Amino acid sequence: MELIRSRDWYTTGDGSDRGYIRPHLLKELWFHTGTACNLSCDFCLEGAGPGDQRLGLVKLEDVEPFIHQALELGVEQFSFTGGEPFLAKDLVKILQLASEYAPCLVLTNGTDALQKRLHQLVVLKESKYPVNFRVSIDSPVAADHDKGRGEGMFDLALTGMKALSDMGFNVSVARHMAEGEDTPVVEQQYREIFGSRELPADIKFVAFPDFLPPGSHGHGPDISTNCMTQYHTEETRNSFMCAFSKMVVKHNGRMRVYACTLVDDDPEYDLGGDLRQALEQQVSMKHHRCFSCFKYGASCSET
Repeated sequence: MELIRSRDWYTTGDGSDRGYIRPHLLKELWFHTGTACNLSCDFCLEGAGPGDQRLGLVKLEDVEPFIHQALELGVEQFSFTGGEPFLAKDLVKILQLASEYAPCLVLTNGTDALQKRLHQLVVLKESKYPVNFRVSIDSPVAADHDKGRGEGMFDLALTGMKALSDMGFNVSVARHMAEGEDTPVVEQQYREIFGSRELPADIKFVAFPDFLPPGSHGHGPDISTNCMTQYHTEETRNSFMCAFSKMVVKHNGRMRVYACTLVDDDPEYDLGGDLRQALEQQVSMKHHRCFSCFKYGASCSET
């Protein structure tokens, strides 16, 4: 049954045609492992926390069909986010399967949930394709990171990151992006810390603006079709995440395909239970987080 969407899906507040993205391929498939997390951060875009069940913890049997369908569609990478993915008991089994077919990326806060399972990751070194990890370190200033995540979490995240690196895994960093920041200065501050921990000098950064918690109305103007043609080209429109990736979540016990990693708090972005059918649907730019992609080119991808 086709979802009946609201007027806002198609039309902006002033009555203009809403901007949209037309998917053109499946380059990356994301799996949301569940909104349970060992930390509780007030800024979390997923609203994740200990015992949270907004999105369910996935099992191998949940994701296996989507891995195989994605391969039929030419997927080039599998990525995993949460919550904290290491709270999903089947995560390593899932990574063993996925990494036999394509590179994998796992987002983690790097703290206890990861560190308790480091010994289980040894088997992934034998995978056909690499498994890489992105650790969340919000700021190069320990007090700023710990303000959002809890006392001692900055040091614990760096410890987890170093352990992954020492095991031979490639690591990158997710960080917060401040309006008007001097990016080279900020990244140099990080690199000085990494150097003191004997971490690689060439660690990649992925910077994010404040996406606000689930259900927020956000900020920024509506995006019309005129905006998408005046300020973007076909090439830049194809670089939006929803043009080349999708995310699979477990909601109320059912596996569902959402347009991208940033919109799972809005049921209108539920594109059904089949990847091929999801790729055939235009994606409205009505979510408040769409403006971040429009303005900054923000992307969760490392493909």
